Amino acid sequence: MPSNARDVDQRDPRVIRTHNDVAAAAVRILINEGWDAVTPARVAADAGYSRATIYARWPNRTDLIRDAFARYGDMLHHDASGEIAHDLRGELASFCRAMVDQRLDRALAILAERSQTTPEIAPVRDAFVAEGERPMRLTLEVVADPHAREAAVLMLCGIVTHSMLMHGTAPSDEVLDAGVAIVIRGLAQHD
Repeated sequence: MPSNARDVDQRDPRVIRTHNDVAAAAVRILINEGWDAVTPARVAADAGYSRATIYARWPNRTDLIRDAFARYGDMLHHDASGEIAHDLRGELASFCRAMVDQRLDRALAILAERSQTTPEIAPVRDAFVAEGERPMRLTLEVVADPHAREAAVLMLCGIVTHSMLMHGTAPSDEVLDAGVAIVIRGLAQHD
């Protein structure tokens, strides 16, 4: 049976429930206990399934981690309105909520560290980051210069990640507003 979220048989509610339960357990364990605690045996115990079930669908830790991060991919994003500043600000607010409410800060710190030391985790990081940045990149498609678009995404995402990971707190609404205004002004001057 396939081992990642995109390949789950969507017709069988039992398979879907098992997948969701296991991914949720892997996320909880990762956030609360760290990387080393995410093992098939530990996830089986937390999710309430047999180890045989876990090993059959997720034969190694990488598969469990991949599906744990796929679960984060289901987090809510801002609904685009077509107004660039409003949409960027809304996406930053969604990012902050995920960092605080879903402990995305802890998960990102673990993912960043492990992708440096465990090569098979780098593609998990890359896919997760690409999916998380997708709404912001879509909003900025109107910016002609691809380097300016990339800089804008990195600067805006950095407002949240730096504040959460380095200062332990989400940026204020005023800081988010100022960050979006600075980036929009910079893009206007750059074109």
